[in-house]
Amino acid sequence: MDTTRNTVLEAWMTEHGYSSNSLAEAVNRAIERLTGRLGGLDGSSVRAWKAGRVTWPKSAARTALEDVTGLPAVALGFVPRSRPSSTPAPPQQEDPDMKRRTLVGSIAAAAAAAAAPGTTSPRRIGMSDVNRLNKRFAEIIASDHRHGGQLGIEQRAAALADEALNLQNAGSATQRVRSNLYASAAAFRSSAMWAAIDGRRYDVAKAHMREAQALAEMSGDQAIKFRIWSHAGTMYRHMGRPADAFAANDVARNLHLTRRDPLFASLGLARQGAIHGTAQDRTGTRRAFDQAQDAMLRANAADYRPVWMLAFYDQAELDSLSLSAHLALGDYSTAEYHAHRCLSALRPHMIRSRAITTTRLAHAQLAQDAPDAAAATAMKVPAEAATQHARVTRMLQEFGAALRATAPGSSTVQTWTEHAATWRMAA
Repeated sequence: MDTTRNTVLEAWMTEHGYSSNSLAEAVNRAIERLTGRLGGLDGSSVRAWKAGRVTWPKSAARTALEDVTGLPAVALGFVPRSRPSSTPAPPQQEDPDMKRRTLVGSIAAAAAAAAAPGTTSPRRIGMSDVNRLNKRFAEIIASDHRHGGQLGIEQRAAALADEALNLQNAGSATQRVRSNLYASAAAFRSSAMWAAIDGRRYDVAKAHMREAQALAEMSGDQAIKFRIWSHAGTMYRHMGRPADAFAANDVARNLHLTRRDPLFASLGLARQGAIHGTAQDRTGTRRAFDQAQDAMLRANAADYRPVWMLAFYDQAELDSLSLSAHLALGDYSTAEYHAHRCLSALRPHMIRSRAITTTRLAHAQLAQDAPDAAAATAMKVPAEAATQHARVTRMLQEFGAALRATAPGSSTVQTWTEHAATWRMAA
């Protein structure tokens, strides 16, 4: 059997930054878009293509590969099978190496012609353009973790989404690049949605959500679909609408991504547990968090995950969600336990999360008749978070009201009132 390496495919993969595993995953997603069922290729399938052991992939894989690359299979170095014949085939007259060199040369010439300058040649959009946008997105993610909920973060994320969409019309691109642009635009729009949720601007958040959902569908990216629907579940939970929160979070949890990656399954279950807390379902809360913890322990830290997932979901976030659920249930000692666990594990860049967790810890301590300890905890919240983060500001106002009701006229209330005044002066 002729096992001449497919150097054309190898060159295309190198140029576009694909490994065997990542190309197999991209082709599997394309098969799912074409047939409704996820493909079954893996890295060994692509390595067989590169090695020349498979010279003409099966129809579904071939069509999906053409969809990903934007090139016909023959332009990727594959050779169609000959039709069966009742007469013996004539002896091979052409040197196979010469035939492959000729094919490679023809493709190179066509590529050079397409790239030649001219008034009618459109700009070629590539993964480098997508990567530049994603680097700026990482900056927005970092800003969100420092400040959170700010209108400026929402506006920057929305503008970046528009920029990604404008690139779609700026020139030609492969299907892979276009899918990545839609996925990036959806990710940026979902960050705008999250900033609006965090700032309690729910009507605006819903508008971002609808736009993000449409973009995610066009991208076919499971991870960003998960993020958007999971955010929607959180939004409805904050709005006190647990039925809608369950419905939205179930869409995220039912994506096949959660069956492939236990970390996504864990996040979906943890947010489900928080919704159960809002719905006053103690059994559901306990079961969901037990399952979320088990799934997290099964997750492989070396697996590829998008930047937004790596930036925030870990043991500290799981404990933060459990803290929120047990506060809602009125189980204050358990809430305090998870607050301390969360604070001890939070990464340094999670400034917004630290402020929220500290405020919730103060609420849990006050509810256990410890006003002095609770006030001391609440006063650890930085002035910036106390005055500029809508969610933290509201929780601290509620804490102050509860403190005055618990210990009216006490020195603790006076100390708290004076401290809160310094926050307002610093704003």
